[in-house]
Amino acid sequence: MTIDYWLFLFILFTTIFISVKKDKLTWGGGVTGAGIACCIFLGAGFRGLAMIGLFFLLGTVATSWQINAKEKLGAAEDNKGRRTAGQVVANGGAAGILGLLSFFFPGQQNLFQLMMAAAISSATADTLSSELGTVYGKKFYNILSFQYDRPGENGVVSIEGMLFGIAGSMLIAIIYALGFGWTIGFWWILVSGTVGNIADSILGATVEKKRYLKNDSVNFMNTVAGALTALILNQLLGS
Repeated sequence: MTIDYWLFLFILFTTIFISVKKDKLTWGGGVTGAGIACCIFLGAGFRGLAMIGLFFLLGTVATSWQINAKEKLGAAEDNKGRRTAGQVVANGGAAGILGLLSFFFPGQQNLFQLMMAAAISSATADTLSSELGTVYGKKFYNILSFQYDRPGENGVVSIEGMLFGIAGSMLIAIIYALGFGWTIGFWWILVSGTVGNIADSILGATVEKKRYLKNDSVNFMNTVAGALTALILNQLLGS
């Protein structure tokens, strides 16, 4: 193996070990996360690893931020935000699949890398929007009726939360642009993350609220929505 692979493995296992020891991941979540990170690295190298790493860092901080206030509202993550294997797949599974597609189909590598970044952008937007919007939001609305609603409920959003989500998508888009070049793809990732975040809220207000789907399934669909948005934008307007 080349030095890049050894460096990747060192970073990966060090990060997973520390995350498990610090109760940020379960052992199952750690093993699953390692597998997804490998898929992303195969498809996009350290640039892809930087994007998923930034998502994990931002998500971990946002989930832990003001956790006591979230618990009072009933909006805190279970187990103090300690991620399970199911949650890891929900947020990173689509990006991992797209990483493998990028590796196995090099002729379409640029497209799959764009879609992968969009999936990570969506996961980041959703996490920051819900975790920080709950804390800093002033007024909360049902995404469908636009009526005032209680923070932390499925499908309930705030302007502040949406802005945090857009900021998260922008950070992922910046990492993408630094690695792959400052093209119009930057804007596709920003838009895709926002679309995925809105899709998550709509699904939360409908199928999740009616218990047709659980939160992990909705989160996975959010990332798929982001990736498909990037695909559509790329096909219609180019990258």
